[in-house]
Amino acid sequence: MLVVLLVIALVLVLLGVVHWYVWRRLVRDVTRPGGWARRAGTVAAIVLPLLSVAALTSGRAGAPFWLQQTVAWPGFLWLAVLLYLVLALLVGEAVRPLLRRFVERGRVADAPAPSAGTGADSLRAVVPRGDGGPPASGAESLDGGPPWSSGAESLGEGGHPAGGPLQHTAGAPGGATSTATATPAEPEAPAEPVPSGGGMSRRLFVSRVVGGTAVAAAAATVGHGTYGVLRGPRVKRVTVPLARLPRTAHGYRIAVVSDIHLGPTLGRAHCQRIVDSINSTQPDLVAVVGDLVDGTVENLGPAAEPLARLRARHGSFFVTGNHEYFSGAEEWVDEVRDLGLRPLRNERVELAGFDLAGVNDVAGANYDDGPDFTRALGDRDRTRTAVLLAHQPVLIHDAVRHGVDLQLSGHTHGGQMWPGNFLAGLANPTVAGLESHGDTQLYVTRGAGAWGPPVRVGAPSDITVVELASGNA
Repeated sequence: MLVVLLVIALVLVLLGVVHWYVWRRLVRDVTRPGGWARRAGTVAAIVLPLLSVAALTSGRAGAPFWLQQTVAWPGFLWLAVLLYLVLALLVGEAVRPLLRRFVERGRVADAPAPSAGTGADSLRAVVPRGDGGPPASGAESLDGGPPWSSGAESLGEGGHPAGGPLQHTAGAPGGATSTATATPAEPEAPAEPVPSGGGMSRRLFVSRVVGGTAVAAAAATVGHGTYGVLRGPRVKRVTVPLARLPRTAHGYRIAVVSDIHLGPTLGRAHCQRIVDSINSTQPDLVAVVGDLVDGTVENLGPAAEPLARLRARHGSFFVTGNHEYFSGAEEWVDEVRDLGLRPLRNERVELAGFDLAGVNDVAGANYDDGPDFTRALGDRDRTRTAVLLAHQPVLIHDAVRHGVDLQLSGHTHGGQMWPGNFLAGLANPTVAGLESHGDTQLYVTRGAGAWGPPVRVGAPSDITVVELASGNA
C-alpha cells in the first residue's frame, strides 16, 4: 500500500511540474501581465489537469456513468495533447536561441546606416551597442515596450537624452565651466534601430512563434490520432506456417481482435464497427483475446451487444484481459457467454486439425483466478498442433515450456502513442507482429481500441486475420 501511495504521489508531482512548464511557455511567456489571455490560460492550466485526474479515477471510484462520460473526453484528450505539447516545446528549446539570433540579425540588417556627421542626427538614427548586444533588462521585456528600454527610455524629444543633448563639462579658467556637444564614439558593433513604444520584444516574438508552432503540432497529431481510432481498426492478414499442422487445416483463418476497450469514450458504435469488419473477412474462428471493456456490465452491457452478431464457421472464443478484472471478470464472462462467445478459462477445445486453448490473464492471480497452463494443456496429445489465446505476451515463456505452436496475444496496443512503443518494449517480449521464441511463434495484435486517450499515434489499431499454413502442404 505504501508503494502505491508513493507512486501516486510521484505521478501527481510529475503532473504538476509538467503543467507548470507548459503554463510558463504557453501562457506566461506569450501574454501580457494582467491581460485576459493570461487569466484564461492560467485557469485552463488548473482545470485541465483536474479533468484528467477525474477521467482516470472516476470509473474506479464508482462515479455515475454519465459523469465518467462527461469528464472522459476532455480529460483523456488533454493527456494526449499534453504529451505532444511537451515534446514539441522541448524541441523548441533547441530552436529558440537560433530563432532569436536570426531575428536579431534581421533587425540589424534592416537598420538604417549611421550618417557621416556627428551629434543628434546620428543618435536619432541608431543607438550604439558598445557591449555587442542590448542590455538584458530591455531585451527580456515582455510588456510590449522597447526591448532595449535602458537606452530607449532615456531619450527625450529629438533623440536627445531627457536632460538635453549629450554634453561634456570641463573646467575653465577662473573656476567657470563650459559645455560642448560631445562627438559620440564609433560603435563597436552593428547598430540596431530603436523600436517604437508599442513594438514587440525579441523574446516575446520568439516565444509566440515557438509556442504557436508547438500548439499547432500537438493539435494536429492528436486530431489525426483520434480520427484513426474513431474510424475503426484496419484488417491485417498474416500467414503463420506451423510445422505440425495437418494439411486438412491448411489455410484455416482466425480473426484475432484484442483491446476493444468499450468504456466512457468508445461505445456501441465502436463495437459495431469492429463486428462488421470481422464479419467481412468471413473467418473460420473469432478469437477475442482480452480487454474487451473498461467498466461494469451494468454500464457497458448495451455497448457490447453487437458481439452477438459475430459470425464464424467454428464460433467465437474469449479470454480475459487485465481490464476485465478491474471491471468485474465473473460478470463479464457470464455476459459474453450470453452473447454467444465461448470463454476459455484455463481450458482447451479440440478442433479439426489443432487444439485451441485459452488461459486467464496474469492479473487474475490477484483474484485467485490466474493462468493455469497445466489445467489448459497438461493432458493434451503433444503430436497435435496447439494454438493458445493469452492476453499478455509475457506468457510466451510458459507457452514454450508446454509445447505451444502459436500464441495469440494483445495487451501492448503497439505502444498506442509514440514514444509509448519504447516503454511497451521494456515490459513485453514482443510489442506487435510475429516473432519466434524457440519452436513457439507469438503473434501480438495492436488491438482494436484505445485505453485512456482515444488516440493512436504511430500504432494504428487493427484486426488481424491469421491464416495457418501447414508445413506439409
